[in-house]
Amino acid sequence: MWNKPHLLNALADLLMLVAAAALLAAAAVWLVRVPSLPVRHVVFAEALPHTKRGEVEQVLPAALKGNFFSLNLESVRGALEKLPWVRKVEVRRQWPDRLEISIEEHKPVARWGEGRGELVNSYGEVFAAVLPAEDGSGLPLLFGPQGTAQEVLKHYGEFIGSFQAVDEKPVQVILSPRLAWQLKLQNGMLVDIGREQPKSPVGVRLQRFIEIYPETVAKRAVRPAVVDLRYPNGFAMRVAAEVKGK
Repeated sequence: MWNKPHLLNALADLLMLVAAAALLAAAAVWLVRVPSLPVRHVVFAEALPHTKRGEVEQVLPAALKGNFFSLNLESVRGALEKLPWVRKVEVRRQWPDRLEISIEEHKPVARWGEGRGELVNSYGEVFAAVLPAEDGSGLPLLFGPQGTAQEVLKHYGEFIGSFQAVDEKPVQVILSPRLAWQLKLQNGMLVDIGREQPKSPVGVRLQRFIEIYPETVAKRAVRPAVVDLRYPNGFAMRVAAEVKGK
């Protein structure tokens, strides 16, 4: 082998690579363990309208274990995403001692259910959080079986568009366990739309009601308390006295 220069050169190159790898490994271990590279600054990229500083200070210190290199970013993200108003978190290191955190809060667009403190965000996701009374007074109430929040929110938007033509607005949309739709308008009127029917879809029945609403409903001296649209070829109306008598 000593008479073969190319083999000696290859062996020398291999030894250099092994030595370099060992040095890199040692450097990595040192960087992870060295106590002189702590995270000194935690910066939030956006203002947080709903998440309180005290809530952050309660969960964040336990997740800030290790130095700048060894800190587990997933632990930081997971700790913050447990807070009620936090939907999504991104965490980035910034050399030499800074951690930048970007938080996306839930944007409530409706209340969900009754008395359980749940809200629906703009993605149709249900989350539990305490909304100040002044912020929640104008939010509609939506409700449906578990897992239907996105569908109910979508239909709410469609119902809003339909009733704009008669200057009315749904403030409550309920999808029953039997998948029947019921609305409550801003004027207090309940509208039972019922279930989807192959020969008489929900949209068709509602549109038929909207078209005759100005003459049949809006001009009545006493507006109906309940309108029942579950009939394939028409609808029924009941005034408040009839509803109370049932």
